[in-house]
Amino acid sequence: MHTRTLGQGLEVSAIGLGCMGMSQSYGPNPGSRDDMIGVIRAAVDRQITFFDTAEVYGPYVNEELVGEALQPVRDQVVIATKFGWRIEGGRSVGLDSRPEQIKRVADASLRRLRTDVIDLFYQHRVDPDVPIDDVAGAVGELVQAGKVRHFGLSEPSAATIRRAHAVFPVTAVQSEYSLWTRDPEPEVLPTLAELGIGFVPFSPLGKGFFTGTVDSAAPFADGDVRGAIPRFDAENRRANQALVDHVAELAATRGVTPGQVALAWLLAQKPWITPIPGTRRVERIDENAAATQTALSADDIADLDGIVARLGVTGDRYNEQHMAYVGR
Repeated sequence: MHTRTLGQGLEVSAIGLGCMGMSQSYGPNPGSRDDMIGVIRAAVDRQITFFDTAEVYGPYVNEELVGEALQPVRDQVVIATKFGWRIEGGRSVGLDSRPEQIKRVADASLRRLRTDVIDLFYQHRVDPDVPIDDVAGAVGELVQAGKVRHFGLSEPSAATIRRAHAVFPVTAVQSEYSLWTRDPEPEVLPTLAELGIGFVPFSPLGKGFFTGTVDSAAPFADGDVRGAIPRFDAENRRANQALVDHVAELAATRGVTPGQVALAWLLAQKPWITPIPGTRRVERIDENAAATQTALSADDIADLDGIVARLGVTGDRYNEQHMAYVGR
């Protein structure tokens, strides 16, 4: 596993691990909590050093899981977590990025993560009621206090990135980015290149779609967030199957999996991009890590670059309510 450098010199493994699905969003977990700790530690054994969580995942239980799993190897890894939601009664009830809330969340996350410092602290979603200057300033104060090392933003607009970065340097921006979600390309990626900020794509496999294992007709299990995403209703899955089929055909010619092609395409976009695919299985950790060794030709990359324009994508990536939170 080679490494990549995000903004402000933060070095991470070329492939990270998104830990959210170990606690929520993808239906019943096939393993126990101990099993998930084993998966996280197996990732470390495979030289994955970049782990992503958030207070709202669970809420809270995912940070606790990640903290326990990584405590024995804390000095070998980079842990990213997030603030920005108001949590009441065990669920998020709205945004809250007030400076005093950011500082409360930092202290609570430090306890749950069993660490003295958060390596990368993202604003989970931009809060329109709190100026981004105040948010950046609050995180800057946490850095000065030694509780946080780096500041990140999730799903912001290019304008918000610029405003935040002018107050306190932004190390990384996290947004959904994959073969079928290309929203960051027109404005966000050029802004990051200009400012020297790294990019961390979440759902780089299209929430599992580009693994080729999502049935085009079967209903999702209870608790699987994809059941409420327009792009994943049965009709849209059938319409989008051509995308997966195309990637699978290319993968077969290269002797790799469709997921490895999808990740290799992302890695080829920019040297400061580090995807964070999620999984609950060690065999998927192995598969995803091997994407760093998947060779795509210039023609392969050009072909994949234009796949959406040629084949199209049917359905939004979030429901209407959630789409209101992105790109602010």
